[in-house]
Amino acid sequence: MPKLNLSIPHQLGIQQATERLSHFIDQLRQDYGNQVSNLSQSWNGNALNFAFQAYGMAVEGKMTVNDKHLELHGNLPMAAMLFKGKIESAIRQELTKLLG
Repeated sequence: MPKLNLSIPHQLGIQQATERLSHFIDQLRQDYGNQVSNLSQSWNGNALNFAFQAYGMAVEGKMTVNDKHLELHGNLPMAAMLFKGKIESAIRQELTKLLG
Protein backbone atom coordinates (compact mmCIF):
# COMPACT_ATOMS: atom_id res chain seq x y z
CA MET A 1 0.00 0.00 0.00
CA PRO A 2 1.52 3.39 -0.98
CA LYS A 3 2.39 5.68 1.91
CA LEU A 4 1.38 9.30 2.15
CA ASN A 5 3.71 11.48 4.26
CA LEU A 6 3.44 15.26 4.41
CA SER A 7 4.73 17.97 6.70
CA ILE A 8 2.82 21.25 6.60
CA PRO A 9 4.41 24.24 8.38
CA HIS A 10 2.24 26.66 10.34
CA GLN A 11 2.63 29.53 12.79
CA LEU A 12 -0.48 28.92 14.88
CA GLY A 13 0.82 26.93 17.83
CA ILE A 14 -0.63 23.59 18.84
CA GLN A 15 -3.91 24.80 20.33
CA GLN A 16 -5.05 27.02 17.46
CA ALA A 17 -3.88 24.56 14.78
CA THR A 18 -5.75 21.76 16.58
CA GLU A 19 -8.91 23.86 16.72
CA ARG A 20 -8.77 24.53 12.99
CA LEU A 21 -8.02 20.93 12.20
CA SER A 22 -10.97 19.81 14.30
CA HIS A 23 -13.18 20.98 11.44
CA PHE A 24 -11.23 18.92 8.88
CA ILE A 25 -13.93 16.31 8.27
CA ASP A 26 -16.69 18.93 8.12
CA GLN A 27 -14.71 20.82 5.50
CA LEU A 28 -14.18 17.64 3.48
CA ARG A 29 -17.92 16.99 3.55
CA GLN A 30 -18.66 20.54 2.43
CA ASP A 31 -16.04 20.79 -0.30
CA TYR A 32 -16.02 17.21 -1.58
CA GLY A 33 -19.35 15.76 -0.44
CA ASN A 34 -20.12 14.34 -3.86
CA GLN A 35 -16.72 12.60 -4.09
CA VAL A 36 -16.13 11.25 -0.56
CA SER A 37 -18.12 9.08 1.84
CA ASN A 38 -17.78 7.21 5.15
CA LEU A 39 -15.90 10.10 6.76
CA SER A 40 -14.73 9.51 10.31
CA GLN A 41 -12.36 11.16 12.75
CA SER A 42 -11.16 10.63 16.30
CA TRP A 43 -8.79 12.67 18.44
CA ASN A 44 -6.12 11.29 20.74
CA GLY A 45 -4.40 14.29 22.33
CA ASN A 46 -3.01 16.38 19.49
CA ALA A 47 -3.37 13.58 16.92
CA LEU A 48 -6.32 13.20 14.57
CA ASN A 49 -7.02 9.74 13.15
CA PHE A 50 -9.16 9.93 10.03
CA ALA A 51 -10.66 7.70 7.37
CA PHE A 52 -12.83 8.18 4.31
CA GLN A 53 -13.60 6.72 0.92
CA ALA A 54 -13.00 8.63 -2.29
CA TYR A 55 -14.31 7.18 -5.52
CA GLY A 56 -14.77 3.87 -3.71
CA MET A 57 -11.16 3.75 -2.47
CA ALA A 58 -10.41 3.75 1.27
CA VAL A 59 -8.01 6.38 2.61
CA GLU A 60 -6.89 6.43 6.23
CA GLY A 61 -4.25 8.19 8.22
CA LYS A 62 -3.17 10.27 11.14
CA MET A 63 -2.38 13.96 11.47
CA THR A 64 -0.28 15.08 14.41
CA VAL A 65 -0.18 18.76 15.33
CA ASN A 66 3.15 20.03 16.57
CA ASP A 67 4.09 23.58 17.56
CA LYS A 68 5.42 24.60 14.12
CA HIS A 69 4.10 21.97 11.71
CA LEU A 70 1.48 19.34 11.04
CA GLU A 71 2.60 15.81 10.20
CA LEU A 72 0.31 13.67 8.05
CA HIS A 73 0.95 9.96 7.64
CA GLY A 74 -1.48 7.77 5.78
CA ASN A 75 -2.06 4.91 3.41
CA LEU A 76 -3.43 5.08 -0.10
CA PRO A 77 -4.96 2.16 -1.98
CA MET A 78 -2.81 0.65 -4.74
CA ALA A 79 -5.37 1.83 -7.29
CA ALA A 80 -4.51 5.43 -6.35
CA MET A 81 -0.76 5.03 -6.95
CA LEU A 82 -0.94 6.67 -10.36
CA PHE A 83 -2.54 9.72 -8.76
CA LYS A 84 -0.34 9.93 -5.66
CA GLY A 85 1.32 13.20 -6.70
CA LYS A 86 -2.00 14.84 -7.45
CA ILE A 87 -3.49 13.57 -4.18
CA GLU A 88 -0.52 14.85 -2.16
CA SER A 89 -0.72 18.21 -3.87
CA ALA A 90 -4.46 18.56 -3.20
CA ILE A 91 -4.09 17.57 0.47
CA ARG A 92 -1.14 19.93 0.95
CA GLN A 93 -3.12 22.77 -0.63
CA GLU A 94 -6.20 22.14 1.55
CA LEU A 95 -4.21 21.84 4.78
CA THR A 96 -2.10 24.90 3.99
CA LYS A 97 -5.31 26.85 3.40
CA LEU A 98 -6.83 25.48 6.62
CA LEU A 99 -3.76 26.37 8.71
CA GLY A 100 -3.00 29.66 6.91
